[in-house]
Amino acid sequence: MPPTPRPDFVRAAAAGLLGGLAASAVMTGFQAAWADATGKANEGESTTVKAADAIAEPLTGTKVPKPYREAAGSAVHYATGAALGIGYALAAEAEWPVTAGFGVVFGTATAAILDEGVVPALGLAPSPAATPPATHAYSLASHLVFAVALEAVRRGLRG
Repeated sequence: MPPTPRPDFVRAAAAGLLGGLAASAVMTGFQAAWADATGKANEGESTTVKAADAIAEPLTGTKVPKPYREAAGSAVHYATGAALGIGYALAAEAEWPVTAGFGVVFGTATAAILDEGVVPALGLAPSPAATPPATHAYSLASHLVFAVALEAVRRGLRG
């Protein structure tokens, strides 16, 4: 039996960072394809733009200016994806069971915790009870795509 390799948390974090950024891009593509397929573009401002406003207002006294709103929302999306990727990869390196189902368990938990809990609690979205079932499905599918892409990149970089 070969020796068990020692955990390398620095490389794991780097793999998680890259994986989180790549998975965020894949998730964005999936969401665009979903909108095209269903004929439903996101109505109103995205949660990420609202989060950018929540960050900007206490710092600057104003919401993100109109010309920068989309970019600010993207920055929040990618920063969140990078942070989730790093946390995921560090947990995987510590041999926590986060990679179960090639990341599907993580994606499900992320959708439940973030989109069903944190985001509504912060006032960035309606409560889960006030959210249509199709929106819950979209959220879950988006996070599953994110998690599988994250695990593919992490596994590719960490073996």
